[in-house]
Amino acid sequence: MKRKMTGILLAGAMAAVMLAGCGAKQEEAKETELITEVGTDAAADETVELEEEADTPASGDTFTVGFDQDFPPMGFVGEDGEFTGFDLELAAEVAKRLGKEIVYQPIAWDSKDMELESGTIDCIWNGFTMNGREDSYTWSEPYMKNNQVFVVKADAGISTTADLAGKVVDVQIDSSAEAALNDNQELAGTFGQLVTVADYNTAFMDLQSGSVDAIAMDDVVASYQIEQRQADFVVLEETLAAEEYGIGFKKGNEALRDQVQGALEEMAADGTLAEISEKWFGKDITTIGK
Repeated sequence: MKRKMTGILLAGAMAAVMLAGCGAKQEEAKETELITEVGTDAAADETVELEEEADTPASGDTFTVGFDQDFPPMGFVGEDGEFTGFDLELAAEVAKRLGKEIVYQPIAWDSKDMELESGTIDCIWNGFTMNGREDSYTWSEPYMKNNQVFVVKADAGISTTADLAGKVVDVQIDSSAEAALNDNQELAGTFGQLVTVADYNTAFMDLQSGSVDAIAMDDVVASYQIEQRQADFVVLEETLAAEEYGIGFKKGNEALRDQVQGALEEMAADGTLAEISEKWFGKDITTIGK
């Protein structure tokens, strides 16, 4: 009887061991399955992250251009609400050739240096006059010539700069025209008042309403504005200053300047520069390669 009881006990113990082994294996299988699922989910998440990173250009893959959005035809907001303009179209073609994504960044013109120094923009490209600023930026080669001129109403009885004596003149703040007038106090001192405005759209509205008698501004921009507005304005023959347009980069950024300059020279050689100029001005007024 004792032997029989011992056998029963041994059989029970063996069964318990086998059940414990099965339970451990099942638990181990569950843990392995869980680890596999976690690993698969993590791999999937990593794949999604990589795909999202691929869709988002790194900072080195963008070309951010700072411009005054109220400065047609160089850079402005078109009728469709999109940024457009001669300089912006040039910049977009340059970015394409460099394998970068173009980013248009409108700026307040009197804050342009702060935007450039902080790295918000890569360059200033918007009918940007080089003359008098040669040592403040790293410049591209000039790509266009321009004059600072005066715009008046055709019937205002103003035909020379001498006729501006006692008159009210608008000029954009921190513009080349303002700098030229500051340097020519012999002329500016004869004005009744010199008024600074934020942009030339405001200046043209002032001229139209009669609140000012003249605008000092870029000839390229003046000619475009007069044509687009179909207004009875004229440009005085006497010029205030002759100048050149260039692209201004942060001082010392020769690497990006050289890339952009190379792309512009390619565009001049294959006729793209002339084609874009003819689209906006009816003729090629660019100077690169000439």
